[in-house]
Amino acid sequence: MQDTFTDREQLYQMILDTQREGVNVIDINGNIIYANKSSAIYAHADQEGMIGKHITEYYPRAVLLQVLKSKGPVRDFKTVHDDGRTFIVNAFPLFSAGNFAGGVATFRDITEIEELSRQLETLEMELAFSQVEDVFENFVGKGDSLEGVLEKAQRCIAAIGGPRHSVITGETGTGKTMLAKAMYYFAVKNGIVRPNAPFIEVNCGQFTNADIAAMEIFGTDKGAFTGAAEKPGLVELANGGVLFLDEAHSLVQHQTMLLKLIESGMVRRIGGRKDREVELIVIAASSKNLKKEFVPELYQRLAQYQIELPPLAKRSLGEKQALFDHFVIQYCERVRIRQNLILNVRFTEQSKEIILNAHYERNVRQFRDVINASIDAAAPLVNKLSRQLSEINVVVHPNNIPVTIIDEEPVKASQVDGMIQELAEKGFGARKIATKLQSMGYAIEYYHVAYKLKRLRNSG
Repeated sequence: MQDTFTDREQLYQMILDTQREGVNVIDINGNIIYANKSSAIYAHADQEGMIGKHITEYYPRAVLLQVLKSKGPVRDFKTVHDDGRTFIVNAFPLFSAGNFAGGVATFRDITEIEELSRQLETLEMELAFSQVEDVFENFVGKGDSLEGVLEKAQRCIAAIGGPRHSVITGETGTGKTMLAKAMYYFAVKNGIVRPNAPFIEVNCGQFTNADIAAMEIFGTDKGAFTGAAEKPGLVELANGGVLFLDEAHSLVQHQTMLLKLIESGMVRRIGGRKDREVELIVIAASSKNLKKEFVPELYQRLAQYQIELPPLAKRSLGEKQALFDHFVIQYCERVRIRQNLILNVRFTEQSKEIILNAHYERNVRQFRDVINASIDAAAPLVNKLSRQLSEINVVVHPNNIPVTIIDEEPVKASQVDGMIQELAEKGFGARKIATKLQSMGYAIEYYHVAYKLKRLRNSG
C-alpha cells in the first residue's frame, strides 16, 4: 500500500497536534525541542516560539524537571499551574544510542473535574457543619496544633465589637476553605449573621485573567464594554453574609476596588457610576504570602486577623492517626450508603506506617486521596460483589499503596533510594538492605525498603 504521507516527521506532528493532551519534549538542558498545539494553548504561547526556550518559561513547575534529575519516569503526577489550573502529567526520559537525551511529557487539564470534586466536598462539609452544635468539633487537632488557630477564628468572627475581616494562609490542602465555612456557620449559630445569610465563595485563581475575576466579583453595568450587561457581582450577592475570596492574590491590579469596599462598605460595578452599600465579612485566603502580594493598605485593613494553618508535616503523629481513622470511617460510610454494605477495613502495621510517615505536598487532601486509593486497590470492584453479601472485610497491605501519588522529601528520598538501588543491584534483599542502612544510621524498617524497591521498579 502506497504511503499518502511521504514526510513521516510531518505526519507525526499532525497526529500530535490533533491530541487534546499537551505534549512537551525537552533536551538535557531543559530547553523545549517540541511542543504540540494543545501545549501552546495551555501556555498561551506561540507553538513555534516555544522552541528553544526553557520549559520553566511556560511551565514553572514542569514535572520534566524531575525527569532531568532522576532520569526516570514520573507517572500520573498531579500538579497545579501558576494560573490555578490542575494537570495530570506523565513524563518519561528519552535515550539516544544508550545516552540520556532529555524527556517527554504528556498532560491533560483536569481543572473542571477537580472543581466538581471540591463542590461535592463543600456539600458534605455543609451537611457536617449543619448537624453539630459546635462547628469546630469537626477539626482534628482542635486541642493541639489547631488550638490557637480555632480560637483566633472564633474571636475574629464573634468579637463583641462586631465581626472582623480576616486572612487565612496555608499551603494547598491544609483546610482553608473548611475553616472559612466553619467561621460562617459559627456566625450563623451565634446570631452574628441571619440564619439564611449568604456564604459566597469564589476562587480568584480560576479565571483566565484578573479582569474577568473583577467583573465576576464586583459586577458590571450595561455599556461597560461591548456586549456588557447589567449584572450584580458576588460582592452584592454576599450582602449580609460572608464573601470568601480563595487564592485572593490573583486579584492583582484590582486590589484597590477591594480596598474601597472594605474601607467604605460601598461597591461600584465595573463601568458603573453608582455606589451600592453592602455589609459583609470578607475572608481572604491564599497559599501565598498576602502581605507580599497585597498593597500595604489593603493588607492592613483586610488582615485584622491573620490565621495560619499548619501543613500536615508539622502536625503530630496523633493528629495524623486521628485523620487517618476519620478518612477510613468516611470511606466505609460511603460504601454503606452507596452499596448498602458494611465494610470493615484493616491496614497492616506496615501499610499504616508507610502512609503516616510519607510526605504529602498537597497536605491533608493528598493524605486522604492516598488512603482512599489504597482501600480501592485492596477492595473488590462493584461488579465482583455478590448480592447476597451484607458485610465484607478488607485488609490493606503495602503493595496496595499507590506509589505514584505519594511524595517523599526530595533530598532524603534521593539519598536513600540511591543506596537501596545500589545494594539491590549487588543482590541484597529488603531485610539485608534495611540491616545495612540501619548500621549506617538510617532508621528504616525492612518493609519500607520493600516498598521503596517496588517504587523504584515501577519507575524503571
